[in-house]
Amino acid sequence: MRYQISGKHLDVGASLQQHVKDGLASIIEKFAERPTEAVVTFSKNGYNFVCEASVHLSTGLSVNASASATEIYDSFEGCAERMEKQLRRYKRRLKDHHNQRSSPVESAGASSYILASEDTDEDSAEPDTLQPVIIAEMKTKIQSLSVGEAVMQMELAGESVLVFKNEGHKGLNVVYRRKDGNIGWIDAETAQSA
Repeated sequence: MRYQISGKHLDVGASLQQHVKDGLASIIEKFAERPTEAVVTFSKNGYNFVCEASVHLSTGLSVNASASATEIYDSFEGCAERMEKQLRRYKRRLKDHHNQRSSPVESAGASSYILASEDTDEDSAEPDTLQPVIIAEMKTKIQSLSVGEAVMQMELAGESVLVFKNEGHKGLNVVYRRKDGNIGWIDAETAQSA
């Protein structure tokens, strides 16, 4: 497995790097088969250290976690604990997912944009235009998954929304976390045939 351990405006020493490698290796060998890459980034937020980790699995799925603590080693331990909890929850599905697939998850390229947020003060005047201001453009991937795999990927990535290509009919679908805690699923293919 490839490790990329870095710090934003922090010096990440060899001891911490080895600690991270050993910790991730022990967690991942218990719950997932053949991880390909782990990206761990440390940063400072006020008095706290923040650890963000992302592990990419050979099946095409990825697991994300983050934690914050006053000590840098404690921030990694919290992050590793969250990642282990996510992997433990989905261990059986990850194993089944790996056995059912003969090839990794397919993904197609797409563009992702970040739009400037507008202050929505009730007293403020109406905006001059309805065109949003794009402040960043990035490349992203849209994976080809079943609905169950999409829900699992959304949970593992810690996201509230996931856009994916449905393996059944190749149409775009969306799964999202609702305010009531349930998962919503939007299937564009079903809407077109109705």
